[in-house]
Amino acid sequence: MNAALLRWGLLGQAAGINARLYCAAARLSFRRQFAYPAATFWGLLTNLFFGALRVAVLLALFGLKPQVAGYTPADAVTYTGLTQAFLAAFSLFGWYDLMRTVHRGEIVTELLRPHSFLGFWMAQDAGRAAAQFLLRGVTILTLYALLWGLKLPEGAAGWGLTLLSAGLAWACGFAFRFLVNGAAFWSPDAVGIGRFAWALMGLACGFLMPLAFFPAWFQSLLAWTPFPSMMNSTVELWLGHVSGTQVLRVLGVQAAWTLVLLGLARLVLARGLRRLEVAGG
Repeated sequence: MNAALLRWGLLGQAAGINARLYCAAARLSFRRQFAYPAATFWGLLTNLFFGALRVAVLLALFGLKPQVAGYTPADAVTYTGLTQAFLAAFSLFGWYDLMRTVHRGEIVTELLRPHSFLGFWMAQDAGRAAAQFLLRGVTILTLYALLWGLKLPEGAAGWGLTLLSAGLAWACGFAFRFLVNGAAFWSPDAVGIGRFAWALMGLACGFLMPLAFFPAWFQSLLAWTPFPSMMNSTVELWLGHVSGTQVLRVLGVQAAWTLVLLGLARLVLARGLRRLEVAGG
C-alpha cells in the first residue's frame, strides 16, 4: 500500500515538473516571436495586401448574387480575414523546424533531455502560435473590421466554442506538421515532401477557398480526412454556419483527428528514432 502511494506520488511529482517545463518552453517560444518587430511589421503589410486581393476576388465571384454556396458577401470577407489571421499561427506556408533539427544532428542533444520529445515540441509551437496570432492575427482582424467589417460569433457561448475550435485546429495542424517533418528520418532532403504536404494542406483545409465552394463529391471526400479540422471547421463555427448539435459533432471530429494524428506522430517518431540509431545518429 505504502509502495503504491509512493509510486503515485512520484508520478504526480514528475507530471508537475513536466507541466512546468512545458509551460516554460511555451513562454520562451512566445517571447521569441517579439524579437523581430520589423519582420512582424512587413509580414503584416504583406498579409494585408494579399488579403485585400483575396477579398476583391471573392466579391467579384458574387457579382450581384446575394449568396454563393451559403456564403454572403459579408461571410466571404470574414472568411478571408480569418484565414489571413490564422495564416502565421497555423504555419500554413510551411514548418521545417524538426526537419532541420534532424538533418543537422541537433536532435541528439534534445533527446538527452528528460522530457517527452513530442510534448516539448508541441509546447514550443503553442507559444509560437499564440504569439503569432496576437501579433498578426488580432491586428489583421482589427484592420478587416475597420476596412470591410466583420461578422462576429454570437454571444459568449459562440466565442467560447469558436476559440475551442481554433485551439483544436492548431493542435490538429501541429500533429500533421510533425508527421510530415518525420520524413526527415528517412530522407536526407525531405523539404520537397514538405512543400507538397503544405500545398495539399492549404487547399484541403479551406485556406485557398471555402470548402463549400467545391463540388459536393470533393467535399464528401475531404470529410474523411483531417484537413477540414485544421481550419474550415473553425471558420464555419465563427460564421454561424454550424449550430445546435452539429457544433458538438464538429468539435468531436476535430478532437478525434487530433488524437489520431498525435498517436501517429508518436509512432513515426519512435520508428524514426530507431532508424536514426541504426544509422549511427
